[in-house]
Formats: sequence, C-alpha cells, structure tokens
Amino acid sequence: QVQLVESGGGLVQPGGSLRLSCAASGLALDKYAIGWFRRASGQGREGISCIFRDGRTYYADSVKGRFTISRDSTQTTVYLQMNSLKPEDTAIYYCAAAQGEPVTQYEYEYWGQGTPVTVSS
Repeated sequence: QVQLVESGGGLVQPGGSLRLSCAASGLALDKYAIGWFRRASGQGREGISCIFRDGRTYYADSVKGRFTISRDSTQTTVYLQMNSLKPEDTAIYYCAAAQGEPVTQYEYEYWGQGTPVTVSS
C-alpha cells in the first residue's frame, strides 16, 4: 500500500523558515517524480515544486529563490526547505508522486493528507 505522509508544518513568523518532509512507504521515491503543492483558503491547488527522477527540479515563480526541494540518499523522504516565508505562503501543503515527467497536477497518482503552514506575526 502506497502512503505519503507530510510533516513539518506549523506557525512561523514572516521571514522565518520551515522544512517540510514527505515520507513515502510502498514506493521507491527514485522511481517517481515528487511534487509539492499547496492550497490556500478559498483558492485552488497550486503546484510549487517538483523533483524528477533524474534529480532535476522545478519551482513556481512564487517560491523560486526561497524554497528548495531535495531527496534524501535513502530515497524514502523528500524535503521542502522554505525560507523567507511570507504571509501569502500560508496554506495546506501536500506532496504527491507521479510516474514519468508530470506537467500537471492531474498526472500525480498518489497524494498525502497535507500539513498546514501558517505565516503570521
């Protein structure tokens, strides 16, 4: 059974940092592209970052230069390091897994339950 579990969310002040984790079981992360998405209250789901099987990474303009995605050497966890956080980063953050090279969120097969991030003073 495939399971993705996010952790690391919480409350942080503007300008602060958080590191989110996406722990996988039932699948080998090096065989999948892993994406991070977020959904702010009242808004649609936004794709913000992805790490592909070959290690290439993608970042949305809204987080480029502030967020970093990485995959640990055991291939069981993907991280999203979030720096210089802004109030507009407040959202539920999800990780998801897809085969191949996904372009849209609809190509992701497996999703976690999400972890909330609140950026507020």
